Amino acid sequence: MDDTEKDSQQHTDSAPEVGEDAATSVGPSSPPPAMTEEERQELQEDLVKVEDEIQTLSQVLAAKERQLADIKRKLGITPLNELKQNISKTWQDVTTSTAYRRTSETLSQASLKASAAFSNVGSAITRKLEDVRNAPTFKSFEEKVETLKTKMTPPASATDPEEPDNSGATPESLLTQPEDSPTQEMPMN
Repeated sequence: MDDTEKDSQQHTDSAPEVGEDAATSVGPSSPPPAMTEEERQELQEDLVKVEDEIQTLSQVLAAKERQLADIKRKLGITPLNELKQNISKTWQDVTTSTAYRRTSETLSQASLKASAAFSNVGSAITRKLEDVRNAPTFKSFEEKVETLKTKMTPPASATDPEEPDNSGATPESLLTQPEDSPTQEMPMN
């Protein structure tokens, strides 16, 4: 025998390798040579016995499932109620977990810090606005607006249409400022 004949003979006699399809390993096969007829018959009996047990257990399982469904129906337990209970239990398990508590504490601390930061920003803006209002430039601007408002406001006698206007002031003269006005002394920045 040469090497190729030995290799082909070894491949035909060898057991199927792991991962091979069952269809290729199943076929007309003769009983293993090490097994006697008596052992083969005993295994056949065991096979029939196990198949019968499986069938019996399947029938018992089906009967128990029907019994369970009847009991749940009588108690008014519906699949929706079961789902709600499962969700409630799961939520309770989550809220009692250590990770949830730690996360909750961290988030509450973060929200407190954020609130404090927003409060600080608000007070800083308020202080800045007060500083701007107290600044000399803003006061000068405020005085100019007040002076203009005073000049633009008609006298009390001009509001009554029956009384003649003896002031002799025209709207153009109210808008022009006299040269000795204090608002022209300080330029706006």
